[in-house]
Amino acid sequence: MIVAGFGFRSGANVLALCSAYQLARENAPPITHLATLADKADGLAELANLLSLPVIAIAPEHLVGVHTMTASAASQVARGLGSVAEACALAALREHQPRLLTRRQISRDRMATCAIAQGALP
Repeated sequence: MIVAGFGFRSGANVLALCSAYQLARENAPPITHLATLADKADGLAELANLLSLPVIAIAPEHLVGVHTMTASAASQVARGLGSVAEACALAALREHQPRLLTRRQISRDRMATCAIAQGALP
């Protein structure tokens, strides 16, 4: 399983999500799932439809103890996480020994971030 995790501002559109996604997956294997915070999952619907990929909605309790490579001050203030994108990608694979393949990448308009994680177990 290869998961693209997303963090994004409420005003982010599909172009911002695509921008972050393209930057993150540049050298990554084929993505199998998208993931984001449960309260933001609807915001990924259009991108998920375009890519024909399922969305994993991450409950806040699954983010407890998730350590990210990036430490964004804005993300820390808003969600208490160094990177929402990295945390969601890792949390989606929590049962599968996840590892980040790419740190969060920021969309050109700075409205969305995306990070890629892979699970070691099927």
